[in-house]
Amino acid sequence: MSEEAVQTAEAAEESPASHDEVHYQAVEKDGSVTAIWEMQGQKHLRTIDPRSSEGKQILALFETAA
Repeated sequence: MSEEAVQTAEAAEESPASHDEVHYQAVEKDGSVTAIWEMQGQKHLRTIDPRSSEGKQILALFETAA
């Protein structure tokens, strides 16, 4: 497996209890984020490039939540 760690980042306005809510997982390799997975429960919806404007916004939300 090429991923070293997967971190879950949820938007501040979402509650973490429901399985139907959309959440994001940052996939890291060698200490840098290589992809962001948009998930609904355990279902993968899409992959977001962390270099895109949407990817940067998601990562910024994660950084401010930490």
